[in-house]
Amino acid sequence: MTLIQFEYIIAVDNYRHFGKAAESCFVTQPTLSMQIHKMEEQLGVMIFDRSKQPVVPTDVGKRIIAQARLALSESKKIKELVAEEKGEVAGELSIGIIPTLSPYLLPLFISNFIEKYPNVKIKVEELKTNEILKKLKNELLDLGLIVTPLNDPGLITKPVFYEEFYAYVSHRSSLYNEDKLHVEELPANEIWLLNEGHCFRDQVLNLCHTYEDKDTQFKYESGSLEALKKIVDKNGGFTLLPELATLDFDKNSKSKLRSFVDPKPVREVSIIMHRSYLKRKLVEALHTEILNAIPDYINIQKHGEVIKWK
Repeated sequence: MTLIQFEYIIAVDNYRHFGKAAESCFVTQPTLSMQIHKMEEQLGVMIFDRSKQPVVPTDVGKRIIAQARLALSESKKIKELVAEEKGEVAGELSIGIIPTLSPYLLPLFISNFIEKYPNVKIKVEELKTNEILKKLKNELLDLGLIVTPLNDPGLITKPVFYEEFYAYVSHRSSLYNEDKLHVEELPANEIWLLNEGHCFRDQVLNLCHTYEDKDTQFKYESGSLEALKKIVDKNGGFTLLPELATLDFDKNSKSKLRSFVDPKPVREVSIIMHRSYLKRKLVEALHTEILNAIPDYINIQKHGEVIKWK
């Protein structure tokens, strides 16, 4: 058995398709299939059930793939240990970032990071939290930039900063004339939400305990905070926004922002990684560049009530 064969069976398990797996490994499908068949002959068992679409691993195949993941991960540590010893900040870094962070956080630090570390090749994917967690566990991502806390013993969480929740309020809303808001007094029938699958939606619902999904003439849920902001402008009501999303507001938009009384609701933004991940120099470099890029008034220490999303 070879590490290449391990890569191939892991790829098939990830994509559940021999063609896509071969493409991800930069080989032809016949080459990948031949190597997997050779491994199955050596072991005397079938790793994949090819009669099903999409292809699935057999029971013993699941155990073999799990061991292959472990072996491949351990083998990669050799190069990473050498790089760590030399103090190098180099290599490839694949990052998953959630949609409610991506357009606001990435532009703040990514250019400086690339300029400062020319030997680091970065690939960023915008994904929902559960997709990031799945890809991290399958080692299809190195790091995630998500909202925590996260109760998962297989992952390491490194908090970076805490940003406040703000209400973005229409002048027609009952909240408009309030200076500061109380969470328990938010009118649930006026709120506009992100669609399901976004952790920020879950956090907002955890804040608005009285919210009920009602049958109304016009119902709108979006995957974009910017779209919700425009809906508030045109249709009234309010939505909640994370602090970073308000940085570029003009004077008119800022006039519609309302903060909360203490303890202010905040969300914890963290770097997460698999416990076996070794490129700690890269993690520290990313952590430092983010801290250098965010405004000074966004707190790097816990300063309010962290709202959970799970």
